[in-house]
Amino acid sequence: MAPLGTIPPGISPLRKTRSFADLGRGGSLRAAVGNRPSWADGLLARRVLAAALTALAVVLLLRGDPGSERTEVVVAGRDLPPGHLLEADDLRSTPHEARTLPTGAVDDIAILVGATLTGAMRTGEVFTDLRIVGPRLAAVATGARDARIVPIRLADTAVAEILRAGDRVDVIGAEDQSGPGTRPARLLAIDAAVVLVSSPADRRGTPERVVLVAMDAEHATAVAAASLRTALTVVFH
Repeated sequence: MAPLGTIPPGISPLRKTRSFADLGRGGSLRAAVGNRPSWADGLLARRVLAAALTALAVVLLLRGDPGSERTEVVVAGRDLPPGHLLEADDLRSTPHEARTLPTGAVDDIAILVGATLTGAMRTGEVFTDLRIVGPRLAAVATGARDARIVPIRLADTAVAEILRAGDRVDVIGAEDQSGPGTRPARLLAIDAAVVLVSSPADRRGTPERVVLVAMDAEHATAVAAASLRTALTVVFH
């Protein structure tokens, strides 16, 4: 590399004088442009091309793939809390690229109206079949195709305060002393999955916290029947 201030190889002193000393000088804009060196045209063209390509990339990124298939799906119209009973005003339909959608995305608002939300959702988040209480959620939570979801109220309300969706529990029927003979506590279901714990006081006026647990159909029947006549509790795994 030539020392600073020296004339680059291959450039005559006269060309150097015109290229550097007279660069940008002239009585008019036209004269000043005429004094630019030949290499300035190539440098300017490369910079303009780079800026144009950058702008094009940003436009394509924001626009997405115009050739990709788009489909209407249901998203949350506002921030929603867990256990919320969905209404039409909570939902809106919007187009999304089909290849970016999660499995089980819901495309019909009518399916969701009246359903119970299993977890909190942000505005614009896509609804899937696992976001609401239903057979698909029960099957995924338990790994059993015949799984059912059973609502129970626990004898000790403090236990419901620490239960969370996803907890694995055994359901226990408390000792029954209401009849002529005392019935000991008994195991009603093993490895049930908690899918939802209601808020302390929802808008339907229920004072207790209802716990929804998923289990196979046989044990679900036993738990549902026992909940009508005896207090229930759970054992954490």
